[in-house]
Amino acid sequence: MNSPLLTAPGAVAPFDGNPDQGVPWHFGDPFAEQRSAVRSAVVVDRSNRAVLAVSGDDRLTWLHSLTSQHFEALGEDRATEMLILDVQGRVEHHAAAANVGGAVYLDTGSERAGDLLGYLTKMVFWSKVEVRDASADLALLTVLGPEAAGVLAAVGVTAPDAPHGVVALEGGGFARRASWPGGHAVDLLVPRAELADRWGRLTGAGARPAGSWAFEALRVESLRPRLGVDTDEKTIPHEANWIDEAVHLNKGCYRGQETVSKVHNVGRPPRRLLLLHLDGSREVQPETGDPVLVDDRVVGRVGTVALHHELGTVALALVKRSVPPETELLVGAEDRRVQAAVDPDSVPPDTPGLGRQAARNLGR
Repeated sequence: MNSPLLTAPGAVAPFDGNPDQGVPWHFGDPFAEQRSAVRSAVVVDRSNRAVLAVSGDDRLTWLHSLTSQHFEALGEDRATEMLILDVQGRVEHHAAAANVGGAVYLDTGSERAGDLLGYLTKMVFWSKVEVRDASADLALLTVLGPEAAGVLAAVGVTAPDAPHGVVALEGGGFARRASWPGGHAVDLLVPRAELADRWGRLTGAGARPAGSWAFEALRVESLRPRLGVDTDEKTIPHEANWIDEAVHLNKGCYRGQETVSKVHNVGRPPRRLLLLHLDGSREVQPETGDPVLVDDRVVGRVGTVALHHELGTVALALVKRSVPPETELLVGAEDRRVQAAVDPDSVPPDTPGLGRQAARNLGR
């Protein structure tokens, strides 16, 4: 569904093929929007994400049995992330989750929401749960930047203090403390009918309007993957920095858990998610799904390509672990191939369960 904010002053719609259809791409100056997100506060329309609601007495134990996350330990007014894996441990679904008001709300990319809803509905059996599509009821706005808490306070919203905290909003919806991008992000799940009004109140309180361009660039900087863009059908959680955030290593008995445990305890993932600095001198740039090459040998795939206000042209890429970080790379199909270098700070330590501490610290 298209957001009403596409008609807001200065809003520019995304180009065809952009994964963030239906919400503003930018508001005239995407680099200034990124700088404001780092220095003050911005609000981003992310209402193109789907929202599913899981209610019922068994909702936490049921989700615990199906997903990579320890939902039995998820308290009221707490948020987390979760994955659903196939039997080989490959990622099929990713969602952010919040346990609030007697339901667990899952927000996820709209392109896979139907499949996720179908899978969850199929797995209900005799459990006391109800799964429904709540996308028509709730829409997502993200406020980020060091002045985010002040902006929210000005519109009567108390930002959750604790990491992964959740606060119910007066009039419906909730605020969820997010761990990225940056250290001050708050997701607002607001009544969809009030989306434009809530946006107007936030911008009136000092938050600069920002589009998906700015948000995606900051996500790339934070080394946070987007399912189906930065991952492929073979991706396992260890490759994509989802250990700890979306995978609880001290639980079992869910589909794909054997692979997670094996890679964590005795092996290393075959690939790793890296930040690449691309040669930005050419007019064309690689696209999602393009190859990463060393001497004409394919060693990886390109995910999100972004223009960052400080880093220039950058991309996330899944690259074989055997490729030394100092290797000179070529990225892209033949007609848009450019040179690339690995950001050394994006290289995770060899122990998969530790993840990249520096990346995690960006959001905490």
